[in-house]
Amino acid sequence: MNPNSTPPRSRSTAHHPSSDEATGGPSPQLSSTQAVAIIPARYASSRFPGKALVDLAGKPMIQWVYERTSQAAGVGEVLVATDDARILAVVHGFGGHAVMTSAEHPTGTDRLAEVAAMLAAELIVNVQGDEPLIEPAAIDAAIAPCMADPTLVMSTLRCPIPTLDELFDISITKVVCDAQDFALYFSKAPLPYHRDGWGPLASMVARLRLAGGTPPVVGWRHIGLYVYRRTFLLEFARLPQTPLERLEQLEQLRALEHGYRIKVVPTPYVSVGVDTPEDVAKVRRLLRGKT
Repeated sequence: MNPNSTPPRSRSTAHHPSSDEATGGPSPQLSSTQAVAIIPARYASSRFPGKALVDLAGKPMIQWVYERTSQAAGVGEVLVATDDARILAVVHGFGGHAVMTSAEHPTGTDRLAEVAAMLAAELIVNVQGDEPLIEPAAIDAAIAPCMADPTLVMSTLRCPIPTLDELFDISITKVVCDAQDFALYFSKAPLPYHRDGWGPLASMVARLRLAGGTPPVVGWRHIGLYVYRRTFLLEFARLPQTPLERLEQLEQLRALEHGYRIKVVPTPYVSVGVDTPEDVAKVRRLLRGKT
């Protein structure tokens, strides 16, 4: 899909949600089958300060994310949640909606919950602000289970891991699921471990590479896009951190450890994020190929 083919759905600018949204009333821009997408965006990223505003093929990254998210059929409104006036100004400049939030939030989920508390939408989509190539169809795939089943409180995405290098890359989060596509566990470690096919861990990678290939099934990569039922999101943000969450530094483990189920939808979409300055050149090349 050409990322320039469809203009964003949201046209007007605002520092805060509408007065109806702020007081809990219905948003006139949303139908009962649409969700609100919130893009948390900080300026003070530890690995790449200011990355939300980095230029990618003539647009700031946050604009690419905003416009791609707006193309999802299940999204009725897009908001950027930021604690920085520079990001706020840029979003307003391209005609988007932005909300100023507290600078004291320890996580993106806390920032998301602050904004969600002011909204009336049933479903909230958390889109990462460093995913300029986010596929609108992938967003819709994540929304669909929560639309179909009112008992689901949280959903996310996964895509296949095709190589051993990716499986053992600790910057990539892996997920294993049950037969109904509910998450069993998330980790930066290689999951699952193919004991019979791989043998001893110490020699496994070198041995498989010498054999000239990878196993038929390697694993699943977690894509960090979440859909929450709004009432659950507000509760989730208040839950205490859990031991595995602190150990792995993965917030979604908090939900699992407190007994909540997470639907994990398989998708062919491959996440391409901007985590470091070195990622910028790769994403620029990909964007040039789409425009």
